[in-house]
This record gives sequence, C-alpha cells and structure tokens, in this order.
Amino acid sequence: MVILLAEYADEPIDVGHTVKLVVVHDLVEIYAGDSPAYVPGATDDQQEREAAAAERLFGLLPADQATSMRALWEEFESGASPEARFGKAMDRLQPMLLNWLNGGGTWQMPGATEALVRARVAGVVAGSATLGEVTGLLVDEGLRRGWIRS
Repeated sequence: MVILLAEYADEPIDVGHTVKLVVVHDLVEIYAGDSPAYVPGATDDQQEREAAAAERLFGLLPADQATSMRALWEEFESGASPEARFGKAMDRLQPMLLNWLNGGGTWQMPGATEALVRARVAGVVAGSATLGEVTGLLVDEGLRRGWIRS
C-alpha cells in the first residue's frame, strides 16, 4: 500500500524508508499479538506487549542491526517523520478497507461505534488528507448500510 499510495502522502516521503518502517512495525506487532480495535480493553496493554516483543526480537540480532531496527520501530511508533506518519496512515487504512470489502467486518462487533471508527480515520488523516477523506466516505456509507452503529 505504501508503494501504491505514496503519491497521496501529505508530505514528500522516502518510499523505501517508509516500507522499512511498516515492515518492522508489523513484525513487532506479529510477535506482540494484534489487539482488536473494537474489543473493550483489548488495547490496554498493547504498548507494553509491543515493547516486550521488540526487546525480544531485536535482542536476537547483532548489536548494529538491533540498533538500526529499534530506531526504525521507534520512529514509526513516535510518528515523528513524514514517513512514519504516512506509514501509520497505511496501518489504519488497511483494516478500514478490509472491513469495507468484507461487508462491514469488525465494524459490526458489539464494541464498534461510529465514534470509534471515526477515531481510526483520524490516523489516516494524519498522514494523508486525501485518503482520510476517502475513509470518511467509507464510514458514511458503512453507516448508511447499517454496518456501523451510530
């Protein structure tokens, strides 16, 4: 998605660097276990689980690689660069598209509400106003179709 949608980033980005950021982020998330966004309390310890997973994974690497991978992970998590902001936008956009293509998907879970779904859209807007606008339209249509509770 980063490669295909880079032209919609609000700021110029280095696509290769952005891909590194999202891959390292996802690798840590795989080992930490993803947290369902619409299950109450599921994300409460997410940061701690991800920090522990990062420590474990990066600890397997030679020191120079561990330092490099940790820096990428920390850059993504902080959202401190244009690449990190766009990478985070892609991280939020992907599940929104999956929900859309799956007839509402997790938007239909008991904990999902319009307010929570729109809060997820804010993460897309932070890296791409254009893609944020599109996700806002998806949410509007998801509401109209009854996939999301107001």
